[in-house]
Amino acid sequence: MNKDHNQVWKNCLEVIKDNVSPQGFKTWFEPIKPVKLEDSILTIQVPSQFFYEWLEEHYVSLLKKIIRKELGAEGRLEYSIIMENNHNNANPYTIKVPTSNRKAVKNSPVTMPLDLGESPIKNPFIIPGLRKMQVDSNLNPNYSFDNFIEGDCNRLARSAGFAVANKPGGTAFNPLLIYGGVGLGKTHLAHAIGIEIKNKFEDKTVLYVSSEKFTHQFIDAVKNNTVNDFTHFYQMIDVLIIDDVQFFSGKEKTQDVFFHIFNHLHQTGKQIIITSDKPPVEMQGMEQRLLSRFKWGLSADLQVPSLETRIAILKKKMYADGIDLPDEVVEYLGYSITSNVRELEGALISLIAQSSLNKKAITLDLAKQMIDKFVKNTAREVSIDYIQKVVCDYFDLPIELLKSKTRKREIVQARQIAMYFAKKMTKSSLASIGAHCGGKDHATVLHACRTVNNLQETDKHFRKYLEDLEKKLSIA
Repeated sequence: MNKDHNQVWKNCLEVIKDNVSPQGFKTWFEPIKPVKLEDSILTIQVPSQFFYEWLEEHYVSLLKKIIRKELGAEGRLEYSIIMENNHNNANPYTIKVPTSNRKAVKNSPVTMPLDLGESPIKNPFIIPGLRKMQVDSNLNPNYSFDNFIEGDCNRLARSAGFAVANKPGGTAFNPLLIYGGVGLGKTHLAHAIGIEIKNKFEDKTVLYVSSEKFTHQFIDAVKNNTVNDFTHFYQMIDVLIIDDVQFFSGKEKTQDVFFHIFNHLHQTGKQIIITSDKPPVEMQGMEQRLLSRFKWGLSADLQVPSLETRIAILKKKMYADGIDLPDEVVEYLGYSITSNVRELEGALISLIAQSSLNKKAITLDLAKQMIDKFVKNTAREVSIDYIQKVVCDYFDLPIELLKSKTRKREIVQARQIAMYFAKKMTKSSLASIGAHCGGKDHATVLHACRTVNNLQETDKHFRKYLEDLEKKLSIA
């Protein structure tokens, strides 16, 4: 009785389904197509050489048993592999490869090596010389949740990241897009999620890759006619982390291949984590179909850290490195470096290096000298927070009182002076200055500046206050 190749493969799949995980079945067996059945040899078509190698490496024993059960002792399995040609893959062709329990059939167009140790390695993260495929996650162990300081600036992103780490692919945050300016912790948080997943789910394959590296690998795959291998490699990752996805902008082919990888991973319940310097709505040069998928999950932003968060970051860094600095120095750094965390940590390292190399104790004066050099090339301006601190220290007032609604004369005067210097020494708007000084409006700030100008012309004691404070702020 002649058997139909479709029915034979359907029977095989029924048994395979009971012997592999649902995810493994969906990834590695559903894409296979039965081609023909001749002389007890079942030919199946697989999408790429990588796909074939993976089946041979992980499922060959299972396939042998099932084929013999269906076709008898003489039953054999042969692969037909879709290969890419040199003409933009317009007409992919196939080659036949027997399973490793059978010699190559006569007149086979190509005979491929069956031992992974002997075959050329097609995929970018396979470690040469090893039979079993291993993927290096490329995660930095220093970027963990333990040393990621939480604050109002990053609470949403951190909480979402932690939820994803506890249930990768199983939350509404898929993809999780983390966006924000330079040095605010996007890469740190992405690594932290990957590390947490690896610690909790040892069986999951986690991969961190920069968009630049992904693009270069794709270009190499195009040159070597191995785009199918490249795509299937990425489609088998359980947690894919792409850093700085905005660099895909304008690269149509790279976006196209990433679109297909994204679709496969999302449909099979794999977790996708993306970082960018902008939210999807502001990304230029990206395909709309890709941008729409970025919006499927959660877009969480990282903002500039507040003063309290900056000081907490410095103290955490000091504790980790076994360093002890005077509180006034830590506060000064926190007040002075406001743009991003990377510069903040860089300033701390520079200060310690200055102290060590010059054999000087770390003092506030040394910190001021170092900060002046450190930020000179970045068009530095004094922050409103720092102005308020200097003014409060000068008049021996708690900063909370300056920001309060009290109308006591000495408090009002200190508040007006802080507003005056904020307008003079920063680029902040009047509304922003007022918000920093207890929620005052722009008219109050203007009135304060006029009052200070009038007093310095008529009151020599008041003029001395301003001169002292300006010196303190100008050398800050």
